[in-house]
Amino acid sequence: MESVSHYKKIRFDNVLVTGAAGFIGYHLSKRLLENGCKVTGIDNLNAYYDVGLKTARLEKLKSFKAFSFFKEDISNKDVMEKIFANTKFDVVVNLAAQAGVRYSLENPHAYIDANIVGFVNVLECCRHNKVKHLVFASSSSVYGANTKMPFSVHHNVDHPVSLYAASKKANELMAHTYSHLYGLYCTGLRFFTVYGPWGRPDMALFLFTKAILEGQPIKVFNHGRMQRDFTYIDDIIEGVVRVMGRLPEPNPDWRSDHPDPGTSYAGYKIYNIGNNQPVELMEFIAVIEKTLGKAAKKEFLDLQPGDVPATYADVDDLIKDVGFKPGTPIETGIKRFVEWFKAYYGYD
Repeated sequence: MESVSHYKKIRFDNVLVTGAAGFIGYHLSKRLLENGCKVTGIDNLNAYYDVGLKTARLEKLKSFKAFSFFKEDISNKDVMEKIFANTKFDVVVNLAAQAGVRYSLENPHAYIDANIVGFVNVLECCRHNKVKHLVFASSSSVYGANTKMPFSVHHNVDHPVSLYAASKKANELMAHTYSHLYGLYCTGLRFFTVYGPWGRPDMALFLFTKAILEGQPIKVFNHGRMQRDFTYIDDIIEGVVRVMGRLPEPNPDWRSDHPDPGTSYAGYKIYNIGNNQPVELMEFIAVIEKTLGKAAKKEFLDLQPGDVPATYADVDDLIKDVGFKPGTPIETGIKRFVEWFKAYYGYD
């Protein structure tokens, strides 16, 4: 599938990955290192979930000579300025964030510190150090109360239903401002329910697999009437890497009297990266049960505040511009996750 985009391509030999010890950050850093890039990682190793898992990911990355790491917080302006002053980065990929929809109801200040204060530090450092391209993680959560499917980057997303979603929408707005004011090329990526080996312990696949293996009940929200565009980690990384090397050029058809939210007159673009094939939650659970060879005990619950009943990504722009469409079947992805989970945690 060839790209038909006319975007300017750039080389990136020296990359900064924030959130490098996280799920997506680890996989991206590993891929870049295997491709011969020099990678600098930043992560504060916070205790939102098992720090041991983050440390184990880092140990894998530290086996590469071209990897360097700073245990720091992106919300620390002075530290960020020093890191940027000492190394010239071609591309910065900002994956550091306080994640989780439900946790944002309990600890809202964590989202402001990491996702707002931290992100403006990244923007400022990119601006002052002539970074060629800032690629940053947004989220499918920004679609909020929208119900028109599939979700398109060209739809309005002004009705978030969680502070996490609002912080990610804020990132998109902040990045656009820097593209407009300072000519900083920025590409935002709305990830859709990422899963796979080394995944986060607060995500459904991890929680379900652990509970089923231990004979514990699983919590099935919205009484199983949920749909998610589950996207395998390798597909996410392929999309990120392809986007990194393409600068988002201004859209000549952008109109101020009918503004397109997904593009701009500035060097700014938003993409969905999703599987483009939503899966019913009960089907997802059935595949886990089949893979494990064990039935789940199910506790059916109402939809939680901040959650949405369905996600479904329109990835036409990604296909058109970078020639890639995620497509790993959940049967394949879940099998790979379960194999990793059993090996890592020592299940027979």
